[in-house]
Formats: sequence, C-alpha cells, structure tokens
Amino acid sequence: MNRPESDLEPWQYPEEHWRKLVERVRAGRPLRPAKWPGGARCAVALSFDSDHETSDLREGGKSIGRLAWGQFGARVGVPRILKLLERYDVKASFYVPAVSALIHPDEQRRIIAEGHEIGIHGWIHELNSVLPREAERDLMLRSADTLEKITGKRSVGMRTPSWDFSPNTLALEKELGLLYDSSLMADEDCYELLLHGEETGVIELPVEWVRDDAVYFAMHRFSSLRPYTPPTDVLDIFRRELDAAWEDGGIFQLTMHPHIIGYRSRIWIVDELIRHAKSKGQGKDAVWFATHAEVAAYAKEHAA
Repeated sequence: MNRPESDLEPWQYPEEHWRKLVERVRAGRPLRPAKWPGGARCAVALSFDSDHETSDLREGGKSIGRLAWGQFGARVGVPRILKLLERYDVKASFYVPAVSALIHPDEQRRIIAEGHEIGIHGWIHELNSVLPREAERDLMLRSADTLEKITGKRSVGMRTPSWDFSPNTLALEKELGLLYDSSLMADEDCYELLLHGEETGVIELPVEWVRDDAVYFAMHRFSSLRPYTPPTDVLDIFRRELDAAWEDGGIFQLTMHPHIIGYRSRIWIVDELIRHAKSKGQGKDAVWFATHAEVAAYAKEHAA
C-alpha cells in the first residue's frame, strides 16, 4: 500500500513529489541590462522595511517595550533616514505593512511627497506561509487598497513580511498586477519569476540576508537571539557587496529597518555607503540610485 506523501520522510519522497516542490516558484530568464540609465555601471537600490509596531503585533504581542521600539522607527528612524536621503538627493523604497500605514499615515504621505516609493509589506507583518489562500489574498488586496487610500498612489511592488513566501503568493501577486516582487534570493540581478514552469511577467528584485541590517543588529530580550556585529564590520560587508556589484555591472540592493538602522551609531553606515557609491565617478563608471520599482521596470525593458 502506498503511504500518503504527507506521511513520508523527505528521503522517502518519490521524484515526482520533490520535483513538484522545487518547480512551484523558480527563477526564469535573467534580466541584467547591458548598461544602466545614463550609461551607469551599477544600480543602487536602497530599501527600508517600516515594520514599526507590527514587529510585535504580528506575534500577538502586547509588550509596551517592543511597541515603543517600533514607535522609535516612525518617530526617529524614518525622519532621520529621509533627511539623509534628501541631503544626497537619493530616492529609496519603503515597504510598509498596512497597519503601520494606518498608525502613521502622515509618514507615508511624506515619503511619497519626497519622491520615494512605497511597496506592499503585508497587513500586520503576517507570515504568508501559515495563511489559507483566501486569507492571504484578502490581506494582500486590503493592504494594497489601504496604502493607495492613504498615499494616493497604487503600489506596483511587494516585499512579503519576513520574506515569507507561500505556494500561493506569486499567483496572487500576478492577479494583483504587480510589476515586481522583492522577497526571494535565487540571483543577485533581476529575473522573471516562473510559476509551475510558466512565465508570470512578475520581476524579482532579489534580496539576501547578507544585505540586511537585522541579521547583524536585531535581538530579542526574551529569547536567545543576541546577534551584534560592530557597525564598522557591517559597513565593510555592505561596501564589499557594493564594490562587487559595481565590478559586475549589476545591482546593489540593500534592506534596512528604521527601528534598527536609525540609531545615531548606525545611520552613518548609510551615509558612508551613499558617499562611497557617489565617489565611483561619472558616465560609464557611475552608479544609478533608483527605487526598486524603477530598477525592476528598467531591467524588464532593457534586459540584454
């Protein structure tokens, strides 16, 4: 008698089963342009996940301390980040849970007014992989509608909370008509996402844990999570990633969080990275600072 696949250990999976799992969502055609706008050699896409209070709310948390930490991201982190971006005339992407947007609507309006992008980042920073399909669909649609109602602009991209991707996420992004996703890591350059082997038209602008500030700084008071890397070492890692992307002619994508990177002893990392990127030169040796939406659209249109 054949046992149900759900009862099998992974080493017992028939080939058909593990191939089906692998082929659900795959990287399709690569989309690296031969050159970037203005002949620039490298694209720089900075992003900030404005999780704010939802970092605790999504767990059913009620910690006054952790909610205050989230409020710091809105009260201090975002204004400090926007001031820095304005100083260098650099545009960035902010991924905002709908609940964060409802708590801090003026923040979202300011971000859009200053020329930055706001992308979908879930409803309350929920994990997609634990949601039934209809619940995930409802939250995705409500999140998109909420952000549009607050900002007056429809989001064209999504970053799933915690980069958590369910078997239904891509199909729902396609249904929503999104230009791009920024939650997966099959490459360092943009690529088209395949769903069960079929082209979707949705572009992936890949992320990576090595290019995320939370990996090096985030901690949880009531658990054993205690990472801490000196800011100088984090700058060194990010700068090496930037330099390598410049050498390759690709994308330097960076994920940060206002309640993590927004401190006085850390925000200088972003300052140093921007100045370092701008020092690369002009013309073919320059970098192009752009939002994730701009990078994804250009890569889709101008892939070599």
